[in-house]
Amino acid sequence: MAEALPVLLLTRPRQASESFARALENEGLRFRTVISPLIAIEVTGPLPDARAARGLIFTSANGVSAWRDLGGRLDLPVYAVGRATAQVAQDAGMEPQSADGTVDDLFDWLVARRPATPLVHLHGTNVRGNLAARLTEAGLTCRSAVIYDQPAQDLTAEARAALAGDAPVVAPVFSPRTAKLLARERANAPLLVAAMSETVANALSSLHKQELIVVPRPESEEMKKAVARLLSQARDGAF
Repeated sequence: MAEALPVLLLTRPRQASESFARALENEGLRFRTVISPLIAIEVTGPLPDARAARGLIFTSANGVSAWRDLGGRLDLPVYAVGRATAQVAQDAGMEPQSADGTVDDLFDWLVARRPATPLVHLHGTNVRGNLAARLTEAGLTCRSAVIYDQPAQDLTAEARAALAGDAPVVAPVFSPRTAKLLARERANAPLLVAAMSETVANALSSLHKQELIVVPRPESEEMKKAVARLLSQARDGAF
């Protein structure tokens, strides 16, 4: 009888989910991937006037991709919330610096370094932290611009079947909004979750879980380590 593989349930946009799954497969882990984005990314614009800007702020890789797709300038300093966002900016031909943390870490990092202003924070319709207003109050003139939308999506029938099945399901959850959307679902399968932060974990409080890991730092590599550990537990039935 064939070995029953654990399910890796990925709820980020498809490109990010596929990349995450490939990274785990490259480490020799075995699982069945189910991709069901709970949030879509739709580039909306408009492209803000950045002629006077002295730097761009990105708090997600989606913001970088939307800016690039809209034809935004690539010659300005870029300040990114974390390494994954910085990497996408670098791949787009920009020169990023990373705060390697959360939005609050990015705020503290910018205030300590006092970059040239004005700055522009480029983000989606759903954003947390009031970063532009906080920076302006701290003496770093910054404006905010929405350049993409993040409409919610339902889980696919395949994803709901996985949650209703017998095989263990491992689910990495990267954002509080995704966590809230996932927490509306019912999980009968053994569910093992890796959360990007305590805020994400708190948003999952109503979801039935067998195991929950909150990563020590909000970084993609830490999430991969946590998910690898949960996949091993799922394979061995150690939950």
